[in-house]
Amino acid sequence: MKYTLPQLQELFKDYLASLRYEQEPKGLYDPINYELDLGGKRLRPLLLMLAYHLYKDDVMRVLPQAAGIETYHNFTLLHDDVMDKADRRRGKLTVHRFWNENTAILSGDAMTILAYKLMTDCDEAHLKSVLNTFNELALGICEGQQWDMDFETRSDVTAQEYLHMIRLKTSVLLAGALKIGAILGDAPEEGAQKLYDFGIKMGLAFQLQDDYLDVYGDPSVFGKNIGGDILCNKKTYMLIMALQMADDGQRRTIRKWLDAKDYQPAEKISEMTAVYNNIGVGEICLKKIDELYGEGLQILDEVKATEGRKELLKNFSRQLMKRKL
Repeated sequence: MKYTLPQLQELFKDYLASLRYEQEPKGLYDPINYELDLGGKRLRPLLLMLAYHLYKDDVMRVLPQAAGIETYHNFTLLHDDVMDKADRRRGKLTVHRFWNENTAILSGDAMTILAYKLMTDCDEAHLKSVLNTFNELALGICEGQQWDMDFETRSDVTAQEYLHMIRLKTSVLLAGALKIGAILGDAPEEGAQKLYDFGIKMGLAFQLQDDYLDVYGDPSVFGKNIGGDILCNKKTYMLIMALQMADDGQRRTIRKWLDAKDYQPAEKISEMTAVYNNIGVGEICLKKIDELYGEGLQILDEVKATEGRKELLKNFSRQLMKRKL
């Protein structure tokens, strides 16, 4: 049976809903249910299922691993919110605000264990390869988070360093989801690696698109207020390229706002966006997104699988990259 994207989404939604953690102590498990109920695009489990479906029909067999990927992803968000002292996630209070930081840390730790339990719910023939891939992506995310934290105190971050950081923090989870799905589907080793490489390119493009949309997106479509990265001086591709390409006057303006302690948020966003417009970093970012996206599709074209099923994966990647600019 060939599934459609909506059918795969419904399958995963129902399976995740069936994983309600109702056991004691409630103080540990209620925050886990709360975090998983916050929603999101569920793109990582869908990528795993789509990669598996390139080679096999019985997609329900990989629902535990798909849920494991999603649980691990949500654990990273939960702990990120603690580290960032974020108040809201997807319009609702973050776990550490709804409960407290200690609860968020402990429930997040429990989520990693639950993720591993789900991930290892596969036959022994695939277990080692699946775990190796999962361990690699889990450690990579931690490395990426540390680089991101290191960048907060640096003013000389290069575009190459930034791309390396988002490769670890964002791309490896997408790529790992695809590779695990391929492994479970008995894909040839070359095919599994190409799907991983495709995921890396798509993850980079997806994160750069987030950087772009934070400045130029439509808040009603993007799902959050515009200019958040500017207000917190986040080292994004946009800011790094602006600093690299600015003339002396533009650089003084950027530095003024990076150093400002007391300011009107709207004024900072407006002036920084004007500098971006004058330098043309928006167009530079879009060009890099198109380049990465094109490279990703080229890699996917090299994967030996039924074209109709590859088209499902292509369509999903197109949906991801066609958020309203």
